[in-house]
Amino acid sequence: MPIVLSRSAQALAALLAVAVGLFSFRYLLPEIPLAAPDVVANRFAHLALPIHAGLGAAALILGPFQFIRRRDGRRARWHRLTGALYMAACLGSAPAGLILALGATAGPIATAGFGLLAIIWFWVNAQGLRAALAGRYAEHGRWMVRSFALTFAAVTLRLYLPLGALLPVASVDAYRAIAFLAWVPNLLVAELWLSSRLRAAAGR
Repeated sequence: MPIVLSRSAQALAALLAVAVGLFSFRYLLPEIPLAAPDVVANRFAHLALPIHAGLGAAALILGPFQFIRRRDGRRARWHRLTGALYMAACLGSAPAGLILALGATAGPIATAGFGLLAIIWFWVNAQGLRAALAGRYAEHGRWMVRSFALTFAAVTLRLYLPLGALLPVASVDAYRAIAFLAWVPNLLVAELWLSSRLRAAAGR
């Protein structure tokens, strides 16, 4: 039996993604309000932060709308347009995220966590684009599920940070763990969901 996400869970995820995306646009302002200290302290923030935050925010906002299913021509055109914008945002934000990972203030473990996220995020989207251009739309859809699971790391990161502050460990150690926890479970859940749907389809 396939894993099913309730509509309320999907709506909550979409709402969180849009909210975090809109809030992240603050990094495009000359004077950043409520800036995260670790983020602005990154030694490459002046170079990569506006690109990563701006394009990543756009991807967060556009991402949930890629999974709305309608079969009319207008919806198909809308999907192609917003999907292209989402893909471009991800492919542009990921390299900037890798640059930021190299300047992470929490050291090499955090660099590894966020750096792997950036590399895998770029690769997944590149595979999704390749499948779409080849007309392999079912495969493209699976890559895009993985893509949004990784994009959603921006949300889970912000959910874990206050929880990490409550743990009896040093804040830097919690941050290093969150560099992986923000995206690895997301990707695992996406893979489980995709596998359950494939098994259900094969059993029909």
